[in-house]
Amino acid sequence: MPHCFCRPIGYLSTALVRVLAGLCLLPTFLWAADTTEVTPLTLPGAQAFIYKAQSDWELRLHVVSPSGLARTDKRTAVLAFFGGGWSSGTPERSIGWARWAASQGMVGIAADYRTRQRFQTTPEASISDGRSALAWVVAHAAELGVDPQKIVVMGSSAGAHVAAWTALTQSAPWPDEPPHSVLPAALMLVSPVTDTKAGGYGGPARFGDSPARALAASVTDHLSPGMAPTLVFHAVQDKTVYYATSENFCAAMHAQHNRCTLITFAEGGHTFYAQSQGGALALAKIYAEMQAFMGSLGLWPAP
Repeated sequence: MPHCFCRPIGYLSTALVRVLAGLCLLPTFLWAADTTEVTPLTLPGAQAFIYKAQSDWELRLHVVSPSGLARTDKRTAVLAFFGGGWSSGTPERSIGWARWAASQGMVGIAADYRTRQRFQTTPEASISDGRSALAWVVAHAAELGVDPQKIVVMGSSAGAHVAAWTALTQSAPWPDEPPHSVLPAALMLVSPVTDTKAGGYGGPARFGDSPARALAASVTDHLSPGMAPTLVFHAVQDKTVYYATSENFCAAMHAQHNRCTLITFAEGGHTFYAQSQGGALALAKIYAEMQAFMGSLGLWPAP
C-alpha cells in the first residue's frame, strides 16, 4: 500500500507559514487557458539558457542561483516543469518552485517545454523536451554549480508527467528519440498525471484517439526496479486528475521495489496548494515534506 500521510498542517510553525507565504516563493497558479500565451524569454531573478532549438523555435531553462554560489560548487538542483495538460502554460507557472529551491541554497530551474497552444505539438513532444532538459542540465552541471548526481526533478499536473518520464528507462513513446540514460536523483510530483489510458487523464482522445499511444505514454505502465525515489502530493477531492491514479502509481512503484511516498490532502481540488484558493498552509506543508524527503536522501543543503 502507498505511504499516505494525513497529518494536520497545523504542526507547522507560524513563522514558517509566514515565510513561505511570501509571494516571491509561491508558484503561479493561473490555470485558465490563454490563447495569446507568449513564451517568456527571461524571468525576473533568473538567467535563461537555450537547451533545445530548431529553425523556428527555442526552448529555455530559467536558472535561479542561490546567494553565494561559486561555480566550483556542486549544489543540489531542482528542475521544475509547469502544468497545463500539455496544452497551455509557461515557466511563469513553475518559477516559484525554482525560487524556493534557490532560497534554500539549491539551484532552482524552471524549464520550458513544447505545448499545444504555443507549438501545436502533442504530449509526446512534451515528454521528449523534459528528457532533453535534464540531459542539458547534467551536461552543463559544472557551469551551473550543480552536482549532476543531485538533480531532483519535479512538476505539477501534466508537468509532473513530463518530470516522471525523465526517470523512466524504457524506450520513449515515439520512434526518433535517442536512448535515455540520464536519470534524476529523485522525483517530486504534485497532483501528477501518471495514467494516460482510458480512465486516466486525457485518455486516447488526447492522443489522437489512439489507445496504443495513450498506453505508451502512461507512466504507471512503464515502471521498473531501481527508479528514483518519489514523493507524491495529491488531494482526495481532485476532480481533474483523480487521486486514485496516484494510489495506483505508488502501488505499482512498490511492486517494483521502488520508494514512493504519497502525501494525502483531505481538502482542496487539483490546485489545492494555490494561494488564490487559500492554499498557503498546504503549500507550506509541501515545502516541509520536500525538505524532509530530500534530507533523507542526502540531497538537502547542509546548514
